[in-house]
Formats: sequence, structure tokens, C-alpha cells
Amino acid sequence: MACRAPGAGITGGMTSDVGTTSEGAPEGAPGSDEERLAQLGYKQVLARRMSAFSNYAVSFTIISVLSGCLTMYAYGMKTGGPALITWSWVAVGLMTLVVGLAMAEICSAYPTSAGLYFWAHRLAPPRQAAAWAWFTGWFNVLGQIAVTAGVDFGAASFLGAYLNLQFGFEVTPARTILLFAAILLLHGLLNTFGVRIVAILNSVSVWWHVLGVVAIVTALAFVPGKHQSTSFVFTRFVNETGFTNSVYVVLIGLLMAQYTFTGYDASAHMTEETHDASTAGPRGIVRSIWTSWIAGFVLLLGFTYAIGSYDTQLNSDTGAPPAQILLDSLGATGGKLLLLVVIGAQLFCGMASVTANSRMIYAFSRDGALPFSRLWHTVSPRTRTPVAAVWLAAGAALALGLPYLINVTAYAAVTSIAVIGLYIAYVIPTLLRLFHGDAFARGPWHLGRWSRPIGIAAVAWVAVITVLFMLPQVSPVTWETFNYAPMAVLAVLGFATVWWLVSARRWFLRPVDAGELRE
Repeated sequence: MACRAPGAGITGGMTSDVGTTSEGAPEGAPGSDEERLAQLGYKQVLARRMSAFSNYAVSFTIISVLSGCLTMYAYGMKTGGPALITWSWVAVGLMTLVVGLAMAEICSAYPTSAGLYFWAHRLAPPRQAAAWAWFTGWFNVLGQIAVTAGVDFGAASFLGAYLNLQFGFEVTPARTILLFAAILLLHGLLNTFGVRIVAILNSVSVWWHVLGVVAIVTALAFVPGKHQSTSFVFTRFVNETGFTNSVYVVLIGLLMAQYTFTGYDASAHMTEETHDASTAGPRGIVRSIWTSWIAGFVLLLGFTYAIGSYDTQLNSDTGAPPAQILLDSLGATGGKLLLLVVIGAQLFCGMASVTANSRMIYAFSRDGALPFSRLWHTVSPRTRTPVAAVWLAAGAALALGLPYLINVTAYAAVTSIAVIGLYIAYVIPTLLRLFHGDAFARGPWHLGRWSRPIGIAAVAWVAVITVLFMLPQVSPVTWETFNYAPMAVLAVLGFATVWWLVSARRWFLRPVDAGELRE
């Protein structure tokens, strides 16, 4: 630990009024990014080399409509079918934008890689601040790891489908896990040794996604000789879950869209590496959501209109219905080429997810919140990046995906864990911010009079989806089909609770000597 300015920082502002300058910079407050970070209690350690576009690019890449939409497309085909795929994207996208707007306002006030748990600490009542931050951080860590697992597992599934088509590679759970591990290894190595390459690839990824969506949708619109009707795309309901209650199926079917809209907190976690962080960070959050909303809607329409034989494509030997739709619609050569575009996008997404996840781990361990924190927040002197945190992110994601070897619904469970963990962490600071009202010291990017209604809507939405995605997704419920998301969430919550009561409540984010900055 080095020195922190008196009365500033996550540990020094616990008794300050929220409206003071030390608690949150007023709109238009002067000062460099480094000075603002010092006011929040942290020393500039990470290299600040990202532009506003690069910051946005990380979140847009992690949302990745070519990853989330397509890896969960089979789930959508079974759980509601075309009608739910189409309309859930519209509804969930709107509510996600609401959540993101509420987050962005807080990000502008507190631009630090600590992100959500730091916000919770600053916005909670002083005596409860450390506890709110502790549990927010643990939910954020869980969600980030699950997103990394979900993205790279999806990439492994699509890569397996491509290898099956090109080389006759038999897709089995064990082989999918091996591909999953290899992709995580690749992303760990890139984030360790290719830091500048990662920054470049994140920017390239935006155009890869945009041009990829355009290419795929254009091909699916003009090459096939026949398309489904508009009534099929917007009204056809399919239920292959085993449940008989259509309303229940519609509600759990929202997972396909909601899982895709995860990971945009990356813009907050990258603020310590971004120029003009108090405006670039919030803009990155909001921009990544609405651009993904538009791109995803166009992509889903393209695939759904191009569906041929519903049952055949849903139960394709490739294990990935979108891959079979491409093949059936465009032929072997065209289908495989565009499948490679999808796989490339998914690999970009997983790479960015490991980057953002490692920054969250770095920040949380910097405050001593993880076992062996001294190791996880070490920074490479050569690249000025948290290398140990990179490998913890990759290793934990691998562990979360291993149940696929025995549980056929494991991927849906991983996506549920991602949504539950992240969105609880997303909304806790918003809930606390609502309690402050006009006392909240806004940053230069804010919602004005819309802050309260948007915040209330965000909290209500997250409360609903948190319950929904812990429910069973397939009937009958057996050891091979049960949704283990509640078990994973409760295990992490239980561990965090015990550690808090036994030890962490005595030291986590408690005041340190005047003049110290955390690094």
C-alpha cells in the first residue's frame, strides 16, 4: 500500500456526506483522470492508454450478438420458439437499456476499475457500506466468471460444429470441454503476452461484428429460395421444455436475450485504463447496449426467417442449430465461411471477457477481498497488466463449465449464473443511489430528472429476472436436467457470508492511515 490523500478514497470517505466534492466530483469538476482516481483513493498503476472508442469496444465485444444470440438460439427454439426469440429481444433490450442508463450515471461519478462494489460502498449508509460492497463484489465476480465461461463454452460448441462439418469431428461432451479449455488457454496467453494486440483486436472486433452481421443477414435474405412467413417469425410459439404452462415457458425463455445483454460493466472496469474516464465509461456502457440491441434484432430476424425444417435444424448433428441453418440456406461453402465469421466473433468476445474479468479480480483483490489477494492483484512490470488475475479468470471459468460432462443443461445453467450474478451486482448501486435522491453528487454524465424513474424500473426488472432464472428450465427435473444455477449462487453467497462474519467485516474497506492510496 502507498499513500492516500486525507479524507479521500474508498476507505477514507466513509463518514463524508455524499454531496461533498471528496465523495463524488460535481458536474464539470476540473482535474485529470489520475487526480480523480486519487480523489477516489487509488493510485494510477494500470497503463491509461484506451480511447473512448476502445472502452466502448470492450463492452460491445463482450455483449457480442454473434456469440450470445447464436449460442442461445437453440434454447430459444425450444423455449418459446420464433415468437419469443423475436419479441423477447425487443422487450429485454429495452429493459437492459434502462439498467445500463442507471449504471452509467453512477459510473460517471466514480470512474474506477473497482466498479460496482466501489459504487455500493460510496452509496451505502456508512455503517453498512463495507458489507454492501463486499456482497456486491462477490456477485460481480461470480457473474463475470460465468460470462467468461458461457462465451468460451459457446465458442467451443460452434468450433466443434465447424470441425464436425469440415473434418467429421465427432462432437461429444468431453471433446467440447477440451476445446473449451484450449480456447481459455488461448485467451489467457493473449491477455498475458499480447496486451497491445488485445487492445487492437478489441477495436477490430467492433467492425468484425457489424460487418459480420451485415454479411450473414444479407446472405440469408437473398440466397435462399424460400423463407418463413412474417407470421411464423412473430407469432409461432414452440414449447419443447416439458412444461405445460405457456406463461411459465415465456418467462424462462427471456434468458436467451437477457444472457446476451451481459458484460457491459466492462466499460466501468476499464475506466482506470481509459482517457476522459468519467464520460467515456458511461458512454461505453450505454452505447454498447443500444448498438447491440439493433444489431441483434437484425441478426435474429435473418436467422429466423431462414429456418427450413424446424425439427431437423433444432436437432442437428452439429449441435448448433444456427450452423445448420447457415448450411441449409447457403450451401456447404457459404455456410462454413459464415460459420467461421461467427466463431471469430465469439473468440473476440471471450478474449475481451477475460480482460474485463481480470480487471474486476484485480480491483477486488486490491482491497483484499479474494483468497490469496496479494497474488491476484500483482501487476506485470513489463505490460502493467494483472497477469495472475487473467489466469484466475480463465481457470475459474473452466471449473464452472465442467458440469457439462454430466449435465446436459449445464450451458443454460452457466448463462443463468451469469445473468443472476451480474444483474444483482448491477442493480445494488442503483438501489442505494435511489435512497440518496438529490444528495447524490453526479458526474459529468447524468440522467437529470429521469434518474429516479429509470432507477426504479431497473431495480424492479432485476428483481423479476433474478427469480425467473433460478427456476427449472426443463421438465421432468432430474439430476441430468436440473438448473444448478441456484446451487452455484448459494455456494458463493454462503462462502462470502461466512468469510464476512468470521473475518472480513473487521478489515474490508476500513479506514487506513491518512494519506494512503491503494494500488
